[in-house]
Amino acid sequence: MDINEKIKTQLSEFPLLLYMKGTPDFPQCGFSATVCGILKASEKRFAFVNILEDPEIRDGLKTYSNWPTFPQLYINGELVGGCDIIEQMFENGELKTLLDGVE
Repeated sequence: MDINEKIKTQLSEFPLLLYMKGTPDFPQCGFSATVCGILKASEKRFAFVNILEDPEIRDGLKTYSNWPTFPQLYINGELVGGCDIIEQMFENGELKTLLDGVE
């Protein structure tokens, strides 16, 4: 399985998926910690991939998403954005609307 297929499989398996540095309990950067905090506050279950443990995913995802930084939040297979975008969407209520459509 090539890296794009692996990413597509992960995205199809998890409606709410965060590619991040570290884990939700031990984020390895402030941006990942911020997005985890927002998702935890939303009380929605989310999956995560620690990109520090998988360099192939880390490099491949930058090309796949055309987004160079992490974290990257995907909802129903679509890239929503990184930390700044997620924070802004959380503050203005857009994120809640998107998350309401996730089981």
